[in-house]
Formats: sequence, structure tokens, C-alpha cells
Amino acid sequence: MSKRNKIIYWIATCWLSLGMLSTGIVQLIRMEEEVQKMEVLGYSPYFLTIIGCWKILGVFVLLIPGYTLVKEWAYAGFFFLISGAIFSHLAVGDPTVEYFGPGMLLVLVLVSWYFRPDGRKINV
Repeated sequence: MSKRNKIIYWIATCWLSLGMLSTGIVQLIRMEEEVQKMEVLGYSPYFLTIIGCWKILGVFVLLIPGYTLVKEWAYAGFFFLISGAIFSHLAVGDPTVEYFGPGMLLVLVLVSWYFRPDGRKINV
């Protein structure tokens, strides 16, 4: 793996981890703004606890060495979670500004996954 690809991977992974960790914490503490957003989207507030826990666990998995299969599951989970958020915003007709955060996180998931080092890939 080239030095350039490693740098791209770590920048994308660090930003992704920061975004997922911060939103996971916000969801776990059930900030009022997050609770209101979930209700507008049609989800129960208890869903915040589930999403927050999985985000934080996913960040932990991405950053620790080894466990390549679990990393693939974390990437898949992040992809499904974020794409689901985008479609939820589309379903309720939210303004375009609501898509920026999830859209950016989705791009970071894809870039981090694509540029991950060979030691973090499943060898088939």
C-alpha cells in the first residue's frame, strides 16, 4: 500500500470515527434536538440508545488492530445506518441542509473502506 493511500485511509477513518463517536454520544445522552429529530422522522426515542451504542462499538472496532471480519460488519453497519438516515430524511421531505451530515459520513465510510490497508481486509 502506498504512503498516499495510507494517509487517505487514516484521514477518512479518523474523521469518520470522530463523526460517529460524537453523534453516538449525542444519541446516548438523548439531547433534546436529537429526540425531536427522531420524532419528526417517525422513530421512537429509544432507538437513539440502540444507534448510539452501535456507533460507539463500531468506532472501537474500526480503530483496533485485527478482527478483519468484524471490521467488515462495522463498515456495513455504518453504511446501512447512514444510508437509512438519508432515506428517512428524504421520506419526510426534509430540507437539503439535513443531508449534509449523513452524506459526508457516507462518503467517509466509502473512502475509509476503499483505502483500508491489506492488514484490515479479509483475505479470501
